[in-house]
Amino acid sequence: MGRNARRGRSAAAAAVTLAAMFGTITPIAQRAVADPGDSPASVIQWNANAQAAIIGTAGQGPTVAYLHFAMVQGAVYDAVNAIEGGYQPYLGAPAMADPSDSVPAAVATAAHDVLVALFPGQVTTLDGQLATSLSTIPDGPAKTGGIEVGAAAAAAMLAERTNDGRFSAFTVVQGDEPGEWRSTAFTSTGAPVVEPAPWVGNVTPFLIPSAEALRSDGPRPLTSDAYARDLNEVKRLGSLTSTVRTDDQTEAAVFWQANGALLFNSIMRQLVTSQELDMAGAARMFAMGDMAGADGAISCWNDKYYWNFWRPITAIRLADTDGNPATVADPTWTPLFSGAPPLTTPAFPDHPAGHTCISGAVVETLKDFFGTDKVSFSAMSGLSGTTRGFDRFSEAIKEIIDARVWGGIHFRTADVQGHVIGRKVAHWLDRHYFAPLG
Repeated sequence: MGRNARRGRSAAAAAVTLAAMFGTITPIAQRAVADPGDSPASVIQWNANAQAAIIGTAGQGPTVAYLHFAMVQGAVYDAVNAIEGGYQPYLGAPAMADPSDSVPAAVATAAHDVLVALFPGQVTTLDGQLATSLSTIPDGPAKTGGIEVGAAAAAAMLAERTNDGRFSAFTVVQGDEPGEWRSTAFTSTGAPVVEPAPWVGNVTPFLIPSAEALRSDGPRPLTSDAYARDLNEVKRLGSLTSTVRTDDQTEAAVFWQANGALLFNSIMRQLVTSQELDMAGAARMFAMGDMAGADGAISCWNDKYYWNFWRPITAIRLADTDGNPATVADPTWTPLFSGAPPLTTPAFPDHPAGHTCISGAVVETLKDFFGTDKVSFSAMSGLSGTTRGFDRFSEAIKEIIDARVWGGIHFRTADVQGHVIGRKVAHWLDRHYFAPLG
């Protein structure tokens, strides 16, 4: 496997600001042609624009970001598919669509209109991006028609997601009994970190029938041998002072702590080019990947607050209360991620692991989309400052599962069961959505 194409800073030096995590998003160059036709350039560009708006400017974490990527890319897909045809629509095909309409105009308008509705404070920037996109398309009926199709697809998506549970009230309950989660995340001033979006698990899914339908098997019983193995593994490998964790494992742990929505949308933009996707294929892949990620997040957060299981830092420090003779308490144990957020234990329950739920859904969906696991790609993390390459999709999700243990923030069971949830989301999508027609 071609991992570690470039080595960067140490884990300690990687404790950078969130701004560094989000990075600088460089727009894809606009094509100076009358109409790029079947080129996926406009789809790539507006995914990058969405990333800049959702993560770069709004600063949304992966769970909320995926909900909004899903809305943008779902509207883009329906707009493209309405004009080009060939696949099941997600919400439906705008009635005015005509095969002669400009697909780039439809893409730009659909993405722009959803983003403006989500982030009205960014309207000036987004209007400027729309004007730039439309300026490359000659005026006329095709351009007008494409704009109308894009606007209709965006309106349908916004109507569908009205009152869907986003930003709803949610009461976070912490416990003090063995196995019960209590937050250990604090700011540099000692104030507790508040979970930014516990409500995600109550959002209406985009694809699956319900979040509860994908309920995991749950954490290992505290007195079981399996639980002791999990605890002792993360205690040994995930400690800040571990002598058995390798430099590469440390780098991987920091690498994957970056915003997963940023990482995987960047990867999907790369795949459009490397796999030579056309306009329709690119729109379909982004919609599938981001909707799978959104439902992975919804299912995961619903499951997290159902089990409300403690994190390794609590479990190891209080191991003398778990009733398991195979675990030994270490009141001073500290995980690798013990610095400033995001390199710290997150302020929400352990089980299941959010990254493996969400990334698992995306990775398994990409495997289904391409019909193979063997696709090469790479990604750059603003946290580690390094690029890691993979020859197969499965290599990435395997490393994510391991990396959450290496960071000291998850039990392996939480990682593995998170991937199971993600895989179930992807399989449901594959059976019920985005199928070719005819």
